[in-house]
Amino acid sequence: MKTKVLMVCLGNICRSPLAEGLLKSKVDPDKVEVDSAATSNYHIGDLPDERSIATAKRHGLDITSQRGRQFSVEDFDTFDYIFVMDKSNYSDILSLARNEKDRDKVNLILNKIYPDENKDVPDPYYGGEHGFENVYQMLDEATNIIAHEIK
Repeated sequence: MKTKVLMVCLGNICRSPLAEGLLKSKVDPDKVEVDSAATSNYHIGDLPDERSIATAKRHGLDITSQRGRQFSVEDFDTFDYIFVMDKSNYSDILSLARNEKDRDKVNLILNKIYPDENKDVPDPYYGGEHGFENVYQMLDEATNIIAHEIK
């Protein structure tokens, strides 16, 4: 049975597509399934942000097969782990949880690097090109730990 991991951010075009692409590149696709989703419905069906695509490409990753989608309650049944990018996403996802089992699946991704510090991955959408590289580096480090833990 595959381990299933979901990455979540506000729009599913900047941070979570990078996190999805990074983790996919580090795990065996026969053993681990990775997806991403948004808390909002702003970008359903859209490609990741061109700056996320460019940042991933500079690091040898192609995330152009991804399309934006919105998180649904059924994702609690599908996924073993749900990693969110910031405290707002965390609150939004927890508000949809039906029980303790659902809540236990949800974690802030940077707690993998900074345990219990509840740090946010900054949204690079308005932050220019350098913001995307900064986010990539944070998510690269966090997904290294996640990949190691779920192998």
